[in-house]
Amino acid sequence: MTRAKMDSFAYGSWHSPSGNLREVRDAVTGESIGYAGSGSLDFQAMIEFATKVGGPALREMTFHDRARALKALALYLSARKDALYPLSFMTGATLADSKIDIDGGIGTMLVMASKGRREMPDGHVYLDGDVEQLSRGGSFLGQHICTPLLGVSVEINAFNFPVWGMLEKLAPSLLAGVPVIVKPATDGAYLTAAAMQLMDASGIFPRGSFQLVVGGTGDLLDRLGPQDVVSFTGSATTALKLRARPGILQNGVRFTAEQDSLNASILGEDVSVDAPEFDLFVKEVVSEMTVKAGQKCTAIRRIIVPETLIKAVGDAISAALNMVNIGAPSERETTMGALASLAQRSDVREKIALLRTECEVISGDLDRFEVTGADAKVGAFLPPILLRCDDPDAAQNVHDVEAFGPVATLIGYRDLEHGAALMNRGGGSLVGSVITYDPVIARKFTLAVAAWHGRLYFNNRDSMNESTGHGAPLPHMVHGGPGRAGGGEEQGGIRGVLHFMQRTAVQGSADILSEISRTWVQGAREIPTPSHPFRRCFDEIEIGETLLTKSRVVTLEDIEHFAHFTGDTFYAHMDEAAAAANPFFPGRVAHGYLLLSFAAGLFVSPESGPVLANTGLEGLSFQKPVSPGDAIRVRLTASRKTRRTDEYGEVRWSVTLYNQDDEQVAAYDLLTMVAYRH
Repeated sequence: MTRAKMDSFAYGSWHSPSGNLREVRDAVTGESIGYAGSGSLDFQAMIEFATKVGGPALREMTFHDRARALKALALYLSARKDALYPLSFMTGATLADSKIDIDGGIGTMLVMASKGRREMPDGHVYLDGDVEQLSRGGSFLGQHICTPLLGVSVEINAFNFPVWGMLEKLAPSLLAGVPVIVKPATDGAYLTAAAMQLMDASGIFPRGSFQLVVGGTGDLLDRLGPQDVVSFTGSATTALKLRARPGILQNGVRFTAEQDSLNASILGEDVSVDAPEFDLFVKEVVSEMTVKAGQKCTAIRRIIVPETLIKAVGDAISAALNMVNIGAPSERETTMGALASLAQRSDVREKIALLRTECEVISGDLDRFEVTGADAKVGAFLPPILLRCDDPDAAQNVHDVEAFGPVATLIGYRDLEHGAALMNRGGGSLVGSVITYDPVIARKFTLAVAAWHGRLYFNNRDSMNESTGHGAPLPHMVHGGPGRAGGGEEQGGIRGVLHFMQRTAVQGSADILSEISRTWVQGAREIPTPSHPFRRCFDEIEIGETLLTKSRVVTLEDIEHFAHFTGDTFYAHMDEAAAAANPFFPGRVAHGYLLLSFAAGLFVSPESGPVLANTGLEGLSFQKPVSPGDAIRVRLTASRKTRRTDEYGEVRWSVTLYNQDDEQVAAYDLLTMVAYRH
């Protein structure tokens, strides 16, 4: 008999199961592997430990500090992940399934760490949008900022992904600076606990950054307040019960949900049986039915195809499903494992019975199927079941009932409008996929179904070799959906981080906004540079430090030389009459890129030194044309500093060009890499 630890992790220490214990069994063998229970936990103490110990320590760190810690933790877990696979097998997952869960969760952390370093500042305040000018003269400004909530994030996760479910929520919360209490589903919680034991042993994050509840949550949710977040994954029924708790409603607790979903995949009208897209469609459907034994919130539940192709598609999917080898995950030939528990198997059987009132089973037999290396009667095994619905317009269960296992229903559609309407009958989906080679069909489907879907996945012969698959949520993209799917938007890059932050409108002078954001704002106080800024190391440069250059006259000879030298002989630079007829120009004018070159010549220091490279410019705009005889000068101001490596950091410079009348003619941000002082 295999035993697994199901201890909880609270207030910095591990606690054995206690109270009303629940037995947990191996999904494959049915053997008891331990008991779960959280009766001895003090949930108020857990909240206080998170908010008084973990929260302040996390908020002391910058976004980049937390991103670096996330990366270090992901690499730490990756080096020790082999210890998690045997535990994952007991959940019914094959090795491939386990890698989606374990490796996928680690990969999600790495992506969020990278995005945190690239897209968030090396500071404590995240800027949301541009500065707004709120007064005529520009002395009163506004800026939206985001700062970490001062509470705790409570994760309530489903049973299908014990590791990924935890890490995909934990990463954005910790990146935001908010500590986490993780509550995994009891079936499989031993795998979550094993992963957190590694996280605790790493010592990478401050004490109180994360805690774990294995067992019931007691009155935890009733103790939360408006600075706290509940992030839920599971059934719509459970989400509704939790969301409607008086404490959640009365205390204004943020509640995000990623719920069940009747996802659909539709085959475009343009696809014939001999097209590459036909085989791709069949492959995607079979994969989504069998990976994790169909226990994925993104799995394909409704297979929508042109009515003329129902038989061909049904035969092809059935043939592929007949090749699936059901068995113990430890067996090499196994391609689909067990469901998470016997209770889950019973639930799926009940849902299949409901679907059969409107559908016919065309592949799979619940009473006769072979299992390799295990007992089908003892383990939580089911064969893949493919149904066909001949009247999807009249059917109700097909569009309402989700059998959370290896089950899908084949449906025919008459035309594009009918197919789109059937997709939308799901009432809100996490993902819908369209397999088509016709971009026009793709656009029409997008306009018809996007409002009911959190993600639309298009695939064809051009992208199929690199695509990630219908059912693969990615940390870069929103994972959520409207209506039945819960209305949440987990992941989505930095969008996911903002779920754990408060957006605040800050109003005041340029100096006030500059200090709050640690980013120089136009109109804020300028600091005269004591020496050329390009001769100063990263640590010496101050935000607001400014260089004012001398002027340079732009001559007609300069313009013509630049035109002939570069080949840019656009008429506005070379033809006086044509330029004067243009409503934007008074006559011949200087090239914009000539002005940028002259600007660099005015502010660059040529000697080798701390400035290592110019890595680009952003936000370039030209406000006023420069005519022959005009003189330009430059204001160069250090606007933001960001540490990038152990050797150098990025300095963002605000560059503004003025003419002889002090009128602004151009502006942009210059990015340079500058060495630290050693």
